[in-house]
Amino acid sequence: LITPPEAKKFFNFRYPPAGAERVFYGRANDAKIAPSLTHGIRSKISIPAKVLINPQPITTFQQKIKDKKESVYFSNQRAPLGKSHDQTPGLPKGLDVLNTTFGTAVIKELSARDVVNPPKSYEEVFKEGKEGHDLYVVSHNDYYVGEAKNRKYNPSSFHRFNLYGVPTPHFNDGRTMAKTLYWLHELQMKRGAKIVSKKVDDFKEKFQHKLGRVLDPIAETMNVPPDHTFGACLRPEEYGAGDLIHNRPPGECLRGTDRQRALTAAVRHHLKKKGDGVIDKAELQEACDQVNLHLDEKLLDQLFDYCDVDNDGLINYLEFANFLNWKDKMPLKEYEERVIIKGRKPDCANPAEANVDESEPTLLIKPEDIVLKEPGSSEKTLRTLLRPSDRVSNHYKTTSAEISAVVGAVPSTCYPIYGVPTIRSDIPAPRIRRISDRTNYGEEGNAYSLLHPTIFGQKGVFERDFFKTRSKKEIAEILCNIGVKLSDEEFENIWNLASKKHHRGEVCVENIRNVLDELQHADRITCKTTV
Repeated sequence: LITPPEAKKFFNFRYPPAGAERVFYGRANDAKIAPSLTHGIRSKISIPAKVLINPQPITTFQQKIKDKKESVYFSNQRAPLGKSHDQTPGLPKGLDVLNTTFGTAVIKELSARDVVNPPKSYEEVFKEGKEGHDLYVVSHNDYYVGEAKNRKYNPSSFHRFNLYGVPTPHFNDGRTMAKTLYWLHELQMKRGAKIVSKKVDDFKEKFQHKLGRVLDPIAETMNVPPDHTFGACLRPEEYGAGDLIHNRPPGECLRGTDRQRALTAAVRHHLKKKGDGVIDKAELQEACDQVNLHLDEKLLDQLFDYCDVDNDGLINYLEFANFLNWKDKMPLKEYEERVIIKGRKPDCANPAEANVDESEPTLLIKPEDIVLKEPGSSEKTLRTLLRPSDRVSNHYKTTSAEISAVVGAVPSTCYPIYGVPTIRSDIPAPRIRRISDRTNYGEEGNAYSLLHPTIFGQKGVFERDFFKTRSKKEIAEILCNIGVKLSDEEFENIWNLASKKHHRGEVCVENIRNVLDELQHADRITCKTTV
């Protein structure tokens, strides 16, 4: 449905589309003069950065005039540009600047080389270090790492490697250390019962979600068994939707599975009547007529070909159980298994002539065709038959699976869009962009274009060059330079086709390229048709 223009202005005010300006419905029909208005004062063009960074060279005369103008400033007199600071005004008069020195002269005794690496032997250095360490032990109580403190005990009764005192109990598994990491009040709180307010516990039980449980705020008010069903039980009507659509008489109104059960019952009746355990196409047609299921010959042939896996022209009991029965819902009972395996009647015109005792019974199905319904279950059923078309490759994927689609779902193009898009392709890019404008108008390249530039970008031709509006003369020169030779009549025809692709008749290189591709494709199709 199309929204009327009278109501659209109210809708655009309350729910504007993505990237659009919210316009008050009172001025929805006013002329749009805001884009053409200019506010503020037009700024004058100052000196560009290029001139400041790399100025034009000046002559010697101009430099002299500039230095004379700068000489009036105190900063230029004290520290002129390119020269060191002149300290002469602050020094005493008559001082020899070049030969006069201040401070005390430093007497050089040892060089840094002799201090870091003195010219002594190892024994001399070790002896000096030992004497110095003994003095530090006495004065500062300074010992080496791991050095035992000399307490000056009596050497006759004490030895430094003897053990004294009672051994401290310890465990190598760290149980004592684990006790030190837990304080006493933490252990008591961990062992004691947690006291929680009943109001808080009732609130959490009633209104907060719990893992593995469904939130039911009115569970305490529902005093009914868990399997209780609310509402009235609607019985199925005599007529179904399909019967009403196809205008079936009351005798043929069998709905859904009832119709399938009737067909299966008729086929079973024929199998019992005939006694040979198979059914042909004529018998299947007769069974369908008995349940008022009128099938045309083409549909009957397709149904028979679908069920006949071994292509013998007959439907045996195993094929019937797989395709014309509820095999997965009807497990075999013990007496049914005995009836199926015991055999079928021999094929002969006169049953009295057949010697059943002498001939071996022909089995309806083989014993190996009976399998367990589920692994570990005692129920048995018939094995599943597979047609060649049922064996699908493991690598087969549908189009829906490739795009993770759901049949009947709303396509992604119909999803509502909110906010302002990151790439503002919904508005035109300004002709002159400010330095502070960081908006992406869709003309900037992404990471893929940087890693894999186009062949045009490598030659210095970019996207804006293709979509730039050009004159007829300029387009003709471009085509001539790239080697596209066209007559004046052909070029005029291409120009007219390209101008029709734009509402204002403007032509760019991209329009010319598209027209040439369309003409080339049309020529190929014409050649194939002729051949």
